[in-house]
Formats: sequence, structure tokens, C-alpha cells
Amino acid sequence: MKVVTISLFVFLLVIAATVISFCDGNSNVLCIESEGQALLKFKQDLIDQSNRLSSWVEGEDCCEWVGVFCNNLTGHVKELHLGLLSRGPDADEPVAEWDAYLRSKLGGKINPSLIELKHISFLDLSNNDFGSLTIPEFIGSMKSLTYLNLSLANFQGEIPHNIGNLSKLLYLDLGHNPLFETKTLQWVSGLSSLHYLDLSEVDLRQATDWLQSTQKLPSLVELHLSRCSLNNDPSPVSVNYTSLAVLDLSRNTLSSVPTWIFSLRSLVSIDLRSNGVEGVIPNGFQNMSSLKFLDLSRNAFSSSTLSWLSNLNRLQFLGLSSAGLQGNFSSAIGNLSSLTHLDVSHNQLEIIEPKCLESLCTMREMDLSNNGIDQEVSEIIESLSRCSLDRLESLNIASNKLSGHLPDQLGQFKNLAYLFLSRNSISGPIPSSIGKLSSLKVLDVSYNRLNATLPQSLGQLGNLEDLDVSYNVLEGNISETHFSNLTRLKFFWASNNLLTFKPNPSWIPPFHCKSIGLGNWHLGPQFPQWLQFQKNLSFLDISCAEISGVIPTWFWNLSTQFECLNLSHNQLGGEISYLLMSSMVDLRSNQFTGPLPQASSDLEYLFLTNNLISGSLSNFLCNSQTKLETLSILDIESNLLSGAIPDCWKILGSLQVLNLGNNDLTGTIPISLGCMVHIELLNLRNNNLFGEVPSSLQHLNVTLILDLSENQLTGSIPAWIGDKLSKLVVLNLRSNNFQGYIPDQICTLNSLQVLDLGYNNISGAIPKCFSNLSAMATKPSDQHLSYWAFELDFDNLFYLGALLVTRGREDEYSTTLRLVTSIDLSVNSLTGEIPKELGNLMGLRSLNLSKNLQTGKIPENIGNMEVLESLDLSINRLHGEIPSSFSNLNFLNHFNLSYNNLTGQIPLGTQLQSFDRSSYIGNHLCGPPVTKNCSGNGETPDFTNGGSSGGKKRSKVNWLYVSIVLGFVMGFWGVVAPLFFIRSWRFAYYQKLEQIGDKLYVFWATIALHVIYRKEIKLC
Repeated sequence: MKVVTISLFVFLLVIAATVISFCDGNSNVLCIESEGQALLKFKQDLIDQSNRLSSWVEGEDCCEWVGVFCNNLTGHVKELHLGLLSRGPDADEPVAEWDAYLRSKLGGKINPSLIELKHISFLDLSNNDFGSLTIPEFIGSMKSLTYLNLSLANFQGEIPHNIGNLSKLLYLDLGHNPLFETKTLQWVSGLSSLHYLDLSEVDLRQATDWLQSTQKLPSLVELHLSRCSLNNDPSPVSVNYTSLAVLDLSRNTLSSVPTWIFSLRSLVSIDLRSNGVEGVIPNGFQNMSSLKFLDLSRNAFSSSTLSWLSNLNRLQFLGLSSAGLQGNFSSAIGNLSSLTHLDVSHNQLEIIEPKCLESLCTMREMDLSNNGIDQEVSEIIESLSRCSLDRLESLNIASNKLSGHLPDQLGQFKNLAYLFLSRNSISGPIPSSIGKLSSLKVLDVSYNRLNATLPQSLGQLGNLEDLDVSYNVLEGNISETHFSNLTRLKFFWASNNLLTFKPNPSWIPPFHCKSIGLGNWHLGPQFPQWLQFQKNLSFLDISCAEISGVIPTWFWNLSTQFECLNLSHNQLGGEISYLLMSSMVDLRSNQFTGPLPQASSDLEYLFLTNNLISGSLSNFLCNSQTKLETLSILDIESNLLSGAIPDCWKILGSLQVLNLGNNDLTGTIPISLGCMVHIELLNLRNNNLFGEVPSSLQHLNVTLILDLSENQLTGSIPAWIGDKLSKLVVLNLRSNNFQGYIPDQICTLNSLQVLDLGYNNISGAIPKCFSNLSAMATKPSDQHLSYWAFELDFDNLFYLGALLVTRGREDEYSTTLRLVTSIDLSVNSLTGEIPKELGNLMGLRSLNLSKNLQTGKIPENIGNMEVLESLDLSINRLHGEIPSSFSNLNFLNHFNLSYNNLTGQIPLGTQLQSFDRSSYIGNHLCGPPVTKNCSGNGETPDFTNGGSSGGKKRSKVNWLYVSIVLGFVMGFWGVVAPLFFIRSWRFAYYQKLEQIGDKLYVFWATIALHVIYRKEIKLC
């Protein structure tokens, strides 16, 4: 929306008065020769890459030169227009056009010869690049200047104070040169005629006199001090801005709204966004009856900030986005009957009172996006339709919690051009009345729960340029009628629905789109013939569309203009022999055969996973005619590639992801792989590589994922992995032939979340320093989770994860890889006890030490790893009992302690009893779930129903105890009793014992004397 303010009108009058006498452009007299020479000297010191000043030729009339304007009567140079229109890169334009724009910026030095232009009143050097030069002092001597614009020109240093001598100056813009710094603005007070002042991004932290100096300018209409690091409110008793209409103090660090603002009754526009102001909005605004534009967005105003707005009946623009508003939408909004623009986006609003919207009869633009509004979408639309039906042009309620169905009243907003309802929970069909919105240009209802099918009335929206219905549950058949009148359609996004579109093969679409997204539609089995008429396509997604066969030749002729091409997850086959002129190509999960195609030098992302591509990598990577200098992602996993990995990686300096896993590559890992210093993911898993890991890989110091698993690599695990690859998140060396010990340097990898060294020949003890792996030692609630999502130039995100073995099975993790923490050291020859320090890894989710030679007891504190989901200690030599703390492992879903020497009772706990007996087999454990119970003889008596079951079952008799008692009784009465009662037996018994005692005494005494005698002989 274009907001016309008083300030703009005043500024136009100023410019018109300045240039009215020489806007003809055709001078009646030749320029002054001395002034032409001065301009040529000025040109000599400039750097003009694009040759903008090619018309500046000696001997030619300087009044005809580009950017030079002369007085029609005198021939004197009056204006010098060498500024560029400020702009940013356009996603729709070719990169070459943006590069050409950047080259058109002038640079170099500013020659003092400009002083010789005694009659110049207009000087514009804005939006160039003068390489951090300071503003020349001589500019302060050009007394005839009324217009000076040096903004966005990359100047730095102190502002020359003699600019304050330019008493005729009406317009001064030095803004957006971020390296400026100044300690005072006292020099500004000399610009008595100034109407416009812009010092945005000038560092004014030390210039505490900025308010006192600028208020002395009696004619000042606009003051722009955005991003000036202002953090205080000078708060003078009074200010004297008699003409000020526009005040911009945005993007500073003001702690409160300056109180002096409320005395400026002539203000039309106030911009205080992005200051971090807290508390309640001051009531002083209610007396500013001339205010038409107010932006308080991106602050931290409290929930009661809207009550004062009821008196601003003439307010035309209000921006409160990100102001920290909470709670209900204040009813005071309803009193703003003249409000034309309302922006309360990026806040914490929870409900919009319908009555507050019914009186906004002049409303043209409303933005309620990015809040937490939780109500029926129909309440908002129906309330707006009662008053602003004929004026509303833009409605944005995206990214809220809206539910319910879209009402038929939506089709009554005749002037509605922009409708954003994305990222809510809106359900039901799109009403057919939407076809009545003849002014509609943008319709975005993506990421909702809309069902049914697209209404055919959409085809009547002749002005529609952007249609986004992606990520819903729309279904049904689409016909040519749906597109009958969409002649201006440029962006059509409808992926991730269940729609079917199979038009007549001869159908010619009425539109020429730049972007088409029909992923997950039913388009096949034939390749869509109507695409050949789309001559402007830069993005195409027809993935998962059930298309089969060979891609037609005419399609590859279109590919020269693609930025992004996604044909993945179809049944397309044949060879890819044509040049891939796109920056992003996704052909994953098809049936393409033959060798890798020759690629364009502009290629950035290539996905060919899960195809039948064969041959070697050499022709693709090492072709001297094609330099893949811009290639960032190369994903060719799960194909039939063979031969050695070529040694030409030095030319791929931009590569960030290299995935060659699951092929048939042989040979050693080439040394030049270490030249890819920007690589973040290196996957060479499941090939036939052999030899040692080259030390050159230690230069990959930004790598997040290193997967060399399932090869035939030998040697020891390099210690430099811990020393140099400090950012590693995943280290997978599984299923190789590595030997030796686990180096302690691994413990320094603070970001490591996955360590898999399983199925090797590693020996020695598990390092105790594993407790230093801080990414595994922190609970998930506090864990800093690494994130590696490669965002391309479209809405989809391509995640490249890792194939990991956890919970006893192999799974691929991509978007959830950031949540995985795992250590797998299984099937090695590790010895010694399990370090108790492992129990400090409180964030670990999977631990596998099975099939090693571990001894000792299971550390008690292993049971303190509360988020552990998988624990496998099977087939070791562990003994002792299962720690009782294991009953605290409430998240276990895979558990195996089989084939050890564990004893005792299995701790009682819901999780431990829920596992199968096989988790405990091969031990000496008792208690459920194993069959062996924990009584003395291995069986527990059954005392059910008082020792019987239905009168038939009796308790078992323990005959061992019975035989002991009977033996005692028989021995007592058979031996002791006769000695007690028969005297002759008793005397004979004791006499015999005495004889036996004498013999034993003589025997042991003889032996003792013999021993003593032998020791005495040795001593002699």
C-alpha cells in the first residue's frame, strides 16, 4: 500500500521548485568549457565497471552527458544525478541481471574538481560504492547546494562539520552508511533551510545533543534517525519542531516512548518500531489528532496498550506488529472509524472480538498474522463483511490457530486483492463464492485442513497471480475448467494433496507460470504433455505423481531455464543424456539407467539416490570442460556406481554434502577429499573401500556427519578425528576392520550425538572419558540439538541424515536425526569393566556393548540414564546382579542382557518385566519374566486356598528335613541311650576312647619332634 503523507507532498514541492527551470533536458546553449573539464577530472578518479559514463567524452557538450543537467539559459551545470535506485535481489530475475546491477555502482575517489561547479544545486551520489572513503571536506564549500544525497554509498568516518555551512540546503540524506560515527550534531543547527534530514544508521550513541540540535531547524518536515543506537530520552522541557510532520526513530534501543513527542501536534507519521519499549503505551498519543501513520511494531508493549486509541478517529495507518500484545483484542479498535491500515502481526493475541471489527468501515489493509488467535475464522470474515466489504484490499490472518469453515461471505469482498490464511487449522471446502473475487491477485490457504476438491469457480479469477493450496487434504478430479480464465497465473503451488489431473493431451493451458508445484498429485502414467507450453518455468515439482516411462525430449529443452526441478519418487526410466542446466535437480527414487550425465557449470544441488545409474564418477566430476565450482550437494547414494573414487576433488571447493553410499566403489579413499574444507556431510558407507583413512581428512573441520561404515578399511581409529573434527555430530565407522584401542581424543567431541564403532576388531577398555561427551550427557530438555537442514530456493527443505543401527535394527534418520543420541561398540574385543562414568551420559538414548569381552558388574548408575530407550549388554562376561536402579528406565523398548553370568532376582519394574525371556536367557536369574522363581530350592510353595486346590491339591512335603529328623532320633536312641542305661557298656566305651587318645597323642608328638629336628639341621 502506498501511503501519501503531507511530508511527501512538501518534498515534491521542494524538488519541483529546485528543478522547474531546467527539466527540459535539451540545453539551448553549450555547457561551460571549464565545468566540462571539471567533470572529466571527476570521471578520471571514478571506477566505472559498467561504463555508465561512456558519454562523458572530451569535446562533446557536457549538458548532453548522462546524469548532467544544465541551466537552459546560462549553460551552467545545475544538477548531477549519478545515484542508483536502491533495490534488492529479485528472486524471479536471473542472477546475471542482479550482478549487472551491482557492477553499475560507481567507485573510486571523489575529485575536488566538483568545487569548480559554482552553480550546482543538486548532487546525488547515492547507492554507489566508494569503498569506505570518508565524505570529502570540500563538499561543505559547495554553497549553492540545495539537495545532497550520499546515502547507501559506503562512506565511513566522521561527518564533515562544515556541511553545516550549506545554508541553502533543503534536502540532506547521509543515511545507511553504517560505519558513520559522530560525537555531536551541533553542525546541523546551521542548516536553517533544511526540510528533510536522514542520518539513519549513523552511530549517535555519543551525540547526546541530537535532539537540541535538530529542533533548531525551523523548516524541518522529515527527520529520519533509524538504527542510530539511540538509547536515551533527552526529555527537554519543550521542543520547537514547528513544521515536523514525519518522525522516524525506529530500530533503536529506546527504553520508553520519548515524552517530548506528545507535544508535536503537527506530526502525521511516527515510526517507533523495533525499539524494545516495554510497558503500557502512553496516553499522550490520544491528543495527536493529526496522526495518520503510527508504527509501534516489534516492541514489548503490554496487553492494555490499545485503550487509548479510541480518540484517534483520523488515524489511517496503525502498525503494532510484534509489540508483545497479549490477551483479548481491545474493543477500543472499533472506535477508529477512519482507520485504513491495521497491523497487529507477530504478537500474542488470542481472540478478536467480532464487534471490534464491525465499525471499521474504511479498512483497506488488515494484518493479524503470527498471533495465537484461537477462534472460528468465520467470525472474523463475517464481522468484516458488515462494514468494510467494499474497501478491504488485503487480509492476512496467517499463522494463527483459526479453525472452522470459510464462509460464503468471503466472495463478497469485491476489492480484495490479497488473502493470506495459511498455517491454521481451517477445514471444510473452499467456498465456490471465491470465484466472485474478481480483484484477487494472491490466494494462500496452504498448511490447513481443507478438504473436498477445488471449486471450478477458481477458473474465473482472471487477475489471480499466486495460488497456494499446498499441504491440505484436497481430493478429487481437476479439469481444464479449473484454469479456464487464469491467464495471469505465475505461481501455482498445490503439492501434498490427493488431487487428480489428467487433461486432454491436446490441452494448452492459458497461463505461463514461473513456478508449479504438484507433488503428490495423480498425474501419470504419461508424462504431462501440457508442460511443454510453459516457457517461463523456473521451478517445477511433480514428484510422487505416478509418472512412468521415458522423459520426452522436449522436456530437456525446457530445462535450460529451470532453477529447481523435482521429478523424484516416480517410475521414470531411461538414460539422462541431456545437459542439466538447473541449479537444483532432484531425480531420486526413479529407474534412471546409464552413466551420470554431463552437468551444467551452474549446478548447485543434485539428488540421484535410489536409481540404476552405473559407470564411474570420473567423467562426471573430472571433466575439464565442466567445472562444478558451484556444486554444494551431490547425493548419488544407492546406485550401481563402480570403479575407484576419482582424485579430482580440489575443484569442488563449494561442496557441502557428498553422499556416495551404497554403491560398488572400490579402491582407497582419495587424498584430495581433504581439500573440500566446506564439507558438512561425507558418506561413503557400504562400498568396497580398503586401506587406512587418509590423514588429509583432518582438514574437514566443519564436518557434521562422517560415515565410512560397511567397507574394508583397516588400521587404527585416527586420533586426529577428535583433535581436528571438533564439530562432528555423527561418527560411523561400523563394520570395517579397524584395530587397536579407542583413542581418548574421541572424548573431546562435545557435539557428538552418535558414535558407532560396532563390528570391528577394536580391543582394550572403553575410555572412562566418554562422560565428557557433553551432547550425550545433557538431558533432552536442555540439550543443544545440532541442526543441518539445507534450505533451497523454494518452500521444501531437503534434509540429509544418516543410516544408523539403534534399538536392534537399522533405520534412516533425517529430520529426527537431531534427537538421536547413541553409542554402539558391539561385536569387538573390548575388555575390562564397563566404566561407571558411562552412567553420566544422561541424554543417551541407545547403548550397545554386546558381543565383547566385558567383565565385572553392571555399574549401578547405568540405571540413572532416564531417557535410555535401548540397552544391549548381551554376550559378555558380566556377573553379579542386575542393578535395582534399572527399574527406573521407563523409556526402554529394546533390552538385552542375555548370555552373561548374571545372578539374583530381576528388579521389579514395569519395563523390565515386559520384555521377553530371551532378553535374560543364558544367565542365572530368577523372577519374572523368566520361569525360575526366587525361593531356596528354585520352587515356590503353592499356598493357594489354604494349601489345597479344590480339596485335591496338597502342599508338598520336604523329605530332606524329614530324613534329618529321623536320622537324629535313630542315632540318639541307638547309641547314646545304651551308654546312659548300661554301666558295663559305658566303662568299656570310655576306656576305648582313652586308648585311642593316647595313640593319637604319641603320633602327633613324634611328627612335631621330627619337623623341629629337620629345621635345626638346616640352621646348622
